[in-house]
Amino acid sequence: MTERADTGPDASRVSERVRAVEPQGIREMFDLAVEQDGDLVHLELGEPDFDTPDHVVEAACEAATAGRTNYTANAGIAELRAAVADALARDGGPRPDPESEVVVTTGGVEALHLAIHAVADPGDEVVVPTPAWPNPISQAKLADATPVEVPMPADDGFVPDPQRIVDAIGPDTAAVLLTSPSNPTGRMFPESAVERVVRAAADHGAYVLADEVYRELTYTERPPRTAAVADRLDRESWVLTVGSVSKAYAMTGWRVGWLAGPADVIGQVTKIREHTTSCVNTPAQHAALAALTGPQEPVEEMRQAFAERRAYVLDRIADIDGVSVAPPEGAFYAFVDVSGLAGSDTEIATRLLTDHGVVTAPGSAFGAGGAGHLRLSFSNGLDRLETGLDRFEAMVEDGAETQNRRRANSDDPRERDHS
Repeated sequence: MTERADTGPDASRVSERVRAVEPQGIREMFDLAVEQDGDLVHLELGEPDFDTPDHVVEAACEAATAGRTNYTANAGIAELRAAVADALARDGGPRPDPESEVVVTTGGVEALHLAIHAVADPGDEVVVPTPAWPNPISQAKLADATPVEVPMPADDGFVPDPQRIVDAIGPDTAAVLLTSPSNPTGRMFPESAVERVVRAAADHGAYVLADEVYRELTYTERPPRTAAVADRLDRESWVLTVGSVSKAYAMTGWRVGWLAGPADVIGQVTKIREHTTSCVNTPAQHAALAALTGPQEPVEEMRQAFAERRAYVLDRIADIDGVSVAPPEGAFYAFVDVSGLAGSDTEIATRLLTDHGVVTAPGSAFGAGGAGHLRLSFSNGLDRLETGLDRFEAMVEDGAETQNRRRANSDDPRERDHS
């Protein structure tokens, strides 16, 4: 039996790789909010405030009442895999073989988890441009791989820098994550950047994990599918595409996503599913099928609502001294620079919650490069956004007044000069 390092009274009861995973900073703020009284404005979670479209709910009800409640194939029902393949090909990308190159997963998060476990051996590296959703970083650790965080330049509004990513790819790289649009910055990878990363990854025998969960929610030109770029470069076999119905169809709790890629990898991913969740909830698969093949007007209506909220948030933040934000091109987050305020981003987020009743996510929860920022989700109604930003502005003003008083009362002449 392997001797374990002693890191506490219960160290021998859990594995080292599990102990290496930290709780999400996003959830920590959510849990802290549970302890608070009063009217809280929740801007921390990435969950649309829209109802799932009626025809999608009806499809699930019909499946359940018709007795379609048994196990499905580990890879998912054939009709849904075909619909996923059609959706991936709709924007000019290659159509994967639904029988061997698509697997239905329990949300996009399981797709990423299974993909990393399928391609990364212990000691391999997974390159993650940050700020980034923290789950893939933890998933790499759970696979005994090493996450390599590559901060995008904050001074340039986190515009993706492909050279930084390419420089991080080496002989031990198993996978490179490209999330476009990004959670939390809303930034998108232009085609030229995708091309450079795909070439470098494939040349090192590394896969590109293309997280496209937010792709339908964009406010400028939609980003290219990574698989389409790779196909033009004859490197399609090095791309694994992650998708989900969670965000675009307001189906976060239905837990349906997918992974598409080369048959040899998808076959191994499907094999892992035999030993984990077996298959996705059957009525939920039929709901996802209705989402992908049914009317798409609800998606556009939701996107337009998010665009209106985005404009409102950007205008409000622009009017608040001491903070700033780079306009997000997609998703529904504003990654606000609060580095000019007193305290760390976690301290600022805590102060905003406890003193002003607004729940946000500290930027440091999103890895290297996110420090000094707060992620504000605008997946909430305009009335709640207005209340939340009123309170946010009040916190900033209160902090500025406190700093000015401290400087005015300081014995240090350098401090008084700033007041």
